[in-house]
Amino acid sequence: MITQRRIFEILEKGQVGDRLSLRCDLFLSILIVVNLIAVCLETIDSLFLEYKTIFVAVELVSVSIFSIEYVLRIWSRPSAPDEYGKTATSKRLGYIFSFTGIIDLLAILPSILPLLLGGVDLRWLRILRLMRLLKFSHYSSALEDLFSAVRHERRSFAATLYLLILAILISSSLIYVFEQNVQPEHFGSIPDAMWWTVVTLTTVGYGDIVPMTVAGKLVATLTALMGVCVVALLTGIVATGFTNQVSMRRNQLEAEITSALSDGVISKDERKKIEDLRQQLNISEEDALAIINYISREAKSAPRGREDG
Repeated sequence: MITQRRIFEILEKGQVGDRLSLRCDLFLSILIVVNLIAVCLETIDSLFLEYKTIFVAVELVSVSIFSIEYVLRIWSRPSAPDEYGKTATSKRLGYIFSFTGIIDLLAILPSILPLLLGGVDLRWLRILRLMRLLKFSHYSSALEDLFSAVRHERRSFAATLYLLILAILISSSLIYVFEQNVQPEHFGSIPDAMWWTVVTLTTVGYGDIVPMTVAGKLVATLTALMGVCVVALLTGIVATGFTNQVSMRRNQLEAEITSALSDGVISKDERKKIEDLRQQLNISEEDALAIINYISREAKSAPRGREDG
């Protein structure tokens, strides 16, 4: 009989040696990719009309599987090993309102809402089916790392966004003053000028609107330079956040390995615990092995250093 704990293990990211869980991950990943392809191809009217039955079948099967997955994740959540001390209800609510829980719900809502609301035209909800791509967050920590990086660097991020907004307002106001009379159709107001400012600041530069006056060209030059600086700041902040996340993960794994090597030997249980933590932190086997070897050498050389002293 498959227990609640086993269901949780199967649905979570597969561990090495757990073939059923790994196969489940592979199956769901393939299903997500098939859905993304189907959603894109459905927008080609001729293709949709010709293969409508196939598209409908893919959607029905997919939403059924994703719905069962969602219900099972809620039901098995009390078996989460990293949430000791919480009640079953609080664990389930924690999943439902978590980022991955909301994504899992959004993956099935676009197909369920039209059935519940009857004749209401909800064709615009089709595009939300692309949110199923975010279900890969169950198997990759990329999005979680991004949000964590922004959260840890939120003060620097907020300061840079403030500078960006300030640059948009100043540049839009100046270009409005200098170009209003020359190009009223493009710079007739500050809100109209903001389109040009944002395009220039982000270094996109479509070229559909260009300043004509000398003063306007000078503003455009300064705006482009400010854009390069702001983009560089934002990129640097996110990169620093990612680097810190990687360092924190390595430190966490190093602490676990150091604790396991305190008696000079890593037992079978300790090795399994290290392997589980490695997979949870998304650290490669090569990096983990390098950390183990480094800490082992340090542990062996430490007594010698004291004896020589």
